[in-house]
Amino acid sequence: MKLSLMNSNLKPHLAVLGANIIYGLNYTIAKDVMPEYIPPFGFIFCRVAGALLLFWSIFAFNYEKIAKKDLLLLAVCGFFGVAANQLMFFYGLNLTTPINAGIIMTSNPILVLIASAIILKNKITITKVGGIALGIVGALLLLLFKNNFSFGSETIVGDVFIFLNAMSYGTYLVIAVPLMKKYKPLTVITWVFTFGLIYVLPFGVTEFTEIAWSTFSTTIWLEFAFVIICTTFFAYLLNIYGLKNLNPSTVSTYIYLQPLLAAAFAIWVGKDSLDWIKIVAAILIFSGVYLVSKTKSLKSQ
Repeated sequence: MKLSLMNSNLKPHLAVLGANIIYGLNYTIAKDVMPEYIPPFGFIFCRVAGALLLFWSIFAFNYEKIAKKDLLLLAVCGFFGVAANQLMFFYGLNLTTPINAGIIMTSNPILVLIASAIILKNKITITKVGGIALGIVGALLLLLFKNNFSFGSETIVGDVFIFLNAMSYGTYLVIAVPLMKKYKPLTVITWVFTFGLIYVLPFGVTEFTEIAWSTFSTTIWLEFAFVIICTTFFAYLLNIYGLKNLNPSTVSTYIYLQPLLAAAFAIWVGKDSLDWIKIVAAILIFSGVYLVSKTKSLKSQ
């Protein structure tokens, strides 16, 4: 009985961890493709359309009927979780620096915690606040000790859009919870991407038509496929599965692992080295994730 319970608790954590490992790898892989081969909004269109095709190809054989009253909430999730989230991130990143974006994104779990308290009436506990604080310190250690950063008038517009992106995704994680209690993860994410594509279409279709597919090398095609299949299809599916079994704060706290995973990958390929800063950061981040995840699962709340 205990082993079965442990496995049921472990699977959603492994799913969210897997999603963040993919996100960590994506920073390096997507950079090779965009913007040299595919413009930003055209890339978003490819991601959403490609992943949606994969979602529907599976969902068609596992169809689950949706109540008409839930379509509006799914449409809102598609706006915040797919369209606004991705469009604002890419637009903001183009006007600011990667290090600024990384620092601002550490606000995501805080925004999720506040949104959960307002929308879901979840309690803001000392354990959750302490865990998020540890995660922030650990992530900032990795970001600040290795890079130069500067917040100023030249990056303010981009910084604001990155913050709006963090707020948008945080809102999505919270408002998707009621849907996860009623439907399967595949059902929710398929409809979320269906609405998401409708919103993305006006922004991305023009840049999509400008893509010179004939210039793609084998490596670029493989990296393009990774972004569509892994970063978009699998990562979103893994995150939504985790959200069905974990609270939004726990899912969002895993974002602090991304700079750590990126550093680990750089060490593995010989582009970085292990030092005390990374060790301390790793301890802080894992401790923070553990503290936030100590809260009860959604099913027991």
